[in-house]
Amino acid sequence: MSTALSQKSHANGRSVLISGASIAGPALAYWLHRYGFAVTIIERAGAVRGGGYPIDLRGNAMEVADRMGLSAPLEEAHIDSRLVTFVDDSGKPMVSVRPEVITGGRIGRDVELPRGRLTTLLYELTRNTVSYRFNSSIAALTETEHGVDVSFDDGTHGRFDLVIGADGLHSNTRKLVFGPEHLFDRNIGFCFAGFELPNTFGISHEGVIANRPGQMVTLYAPGNSERVHVFFNLAHPPLTSEQGRDQVYQRKLVTEAFADWGWLVPDLLRALAVADDLYFDEIKQIKMPQYSQGRIALVGDAAYAPSFLTGTGTSLGLVGAYVLASELALHADHGAAFAAYERVVRPFVAANHGILEEGLASIIPLTHEAIDQRNRALTTAAATSAEAPSAAGRIEHSMLDLSGYLSISAQ
Repeated sequence: MSTALSQKSHANGRSVLISGASIAGPALAYWLHRYGFAVTIIERAGAVRGGGYPIDLRGNAMEVADRMGLSAPLEEAHIDSRLVTFVDDSGKPMVSVRPEVITGGRIGRDVELPRGRLTTLLYELTRNTVSYRFNSSIAALTETEHGVDVSFDDGTHGRFDLVIGADGLHSNTRKLVFGPEHLFDRNIGFCFAGFELPNTFGISHEGVIANRPGQMVTLYAPGNSERVHVFFNLAHPPLTSEQGRDQVYQRKLVTEAFADWGWLVPDLLRALAVADDLYFDEIKQIKMPQYSQGRIALVGDAAYAPSFLTGTGTSLGLVGAYVLASELALHADHGAAFAAYERVVRPFVAANHGILEEGLASIIPLTHEAIDQRNRALTTAAATSAEAPSAAGRIEHSMLDLSGYLSISAQ
């Protein structure tokens, strides 16, 4: 991070196009507007997307949220999950722990909330100061000496000083500028299917996880919700592009993989067969050799998706957006700003990417021995935590010193 921060923003009226109106995009837009940039967000969907699965904000991300004035609404939206119970494939309980034992979160500081609640909060923060353009996406980008010429999929065109891709794991911006996704993804050999059901299971503020080697079934009740999230995870070689688009294939894959399970699984598979909200994908990380090229940069999952097994994707997006906007405000030259952004964020990204292996070991062990070892370790950790609860959280969540940006944030 810059050691001597100027009190002056170097926005100079620069225009920025951001692709993606989920979390990293609007967060970036919020800070860029504060620093004097003219910001447009383009979004393929017809509106900001509500709903979605719960997400976590931890460590440095909570610092950024505080500086955005979001502390109170985030606390109000906090789901406060209290228990995770691991069972065998017949439903027999093996060990129960507080979620923080697994995630390394901090009770009373970090928050968990529905994804749609956070996207709505960010939209409300920016809707009157940022130009939103829905039902549209970028078709082509041509960089010139003086800006980026953008062609949109509706046939219109525009020119912007800078373009930022905040368009998620399957980023269109990354594909247009850096190349196809397979060049940058790290497929860890698992896929997952998720959908919702009425909460007829008598659970609240908790999750129940059943394991076999390389397989996992999860029921998750966020708060006192009348709905539960159902997840099937399984080890599987990388899918072809056709398989990744074919829900008939995906339902068949999951059904056959879990066909001989007991517990609640037969009923859940019948629900999967008719679910109209099925979300299916592979578990991947995005690893980019660089986060920018010329006047175009990436932020959030588009640049460094860590996979949901780390629980840090949203936090990386918020922090990355804050650092990127602040460095752009500090540097008149976009190249210097992008370089500083990457220099600050890359070690943070690498550390949080590293949580993945622990996530695999604790959530989807690959052998019976690994499942038994996981259960013993969690039993010990739960007992230790009960005797001496830790408020520190994982070092990976809070390893950045963001205090140097306070002077420019206060403008």
